[in-house]
Amino acid sequence: MNTITPNDVPVRRKLTRSQSELVSKLFSYLLLCLGSIIILIPFAWMLSTSLKLKADVYIFPPQWIPQPMQWHNFVEAFTTFPFGLYTQNSVIIVVFVMIGTLLSCSFAAYGFSRLNAPGRNFIFLVLLATMMLPSAVTMVPIYLFFNKLGWVDTFLPLIIPAWFGSAFFIFMMRQFFMGIPFELEDSARIDGCNTYGIWARIMVPLSKPVLVTVGVFTFMGTWNDFMGPLIYLTDENKRTLALGLSYFQGSARSAPDLHLLMAASLYAIAPCVILYFLCQKIFVKGMVFTGVKG
Repeated sequence: MNTITPNDVPVRRKLTRSQSELVSKLFSYLLLCLGSIIILIPFAWMLSTSLKLKADVYIFPPQWIPQPMQWHNFVEAFTTFPFGLYTQNSVIIVVFVMIGTLLSCSFAAYGFSRLNAPGRNFIFLVLLATMMLPSAVTMVPIYLFFNKLGWVDTFLPLIIPAWFGSAFFIFMMRQFFMGIPFELEDSARIDGCNTYGIWARIMVPLSKPVLVTVGVFTFMGTWNDFMGPLIYLTDENKRTLALGLSYFQGSARSAPDLHLLMAASLYAIAPCVILYFLCQKIFVKGMVFTGVKG
């Protein structure tokens, strides 16, 4: 006859607890896989459409695997419009916007987080209040201002504002700077380092996670920006990649070339996807340290 000893009870409880943890993990992984599949469906449809004939795009039920695959759609999309020139223009704008954003926002965030100045908190609240102002409200006055300066149809209206900071990015960097120990700053001042030196030699090198986070946000926002180039750029040779994609959407007289649009869209989103996967770990680390939740 089997008897149950008191020592067997904790063992059974441990097994039950481990089994429940295993079930919860499997359930979590199942939900994550299901969510990933749902999110990847539009991307799969984009890839499938980019390899179809124009007439096959509207077939119902949809054909997920085109037969045969039309690889020449990518060549036709790039040769129909000067996408090489559009890419070059987008790269120029993105590079200068990223440099200006990182420099101006990190410098302003350092002042708000570490320097004691009269009215600092009030100015910071006013800065955060600007985030509640819709861009549509300031669109016309800013356009008239840039037009008065003679900057319309140049890259300057798209680049120069980035050199004056962004409220959201300044907030992110300020949150990160506040977590850096003050002892490092005090030690630097004892060694004779001034405020600018502390910012350049201590704060910026230690702020790699938040700098990468701001850089990824800035790159994606500027690379995919459609409204800004549409408003300020009229010369065909100065158009950006986002504007080039709109040429495949057709008009009232012609149907959109969805197969070419999807091929060009894959080319346009490739840099954003590659950049995110390269900076994924640092990006997540910067989001956690700044306390920003999406």
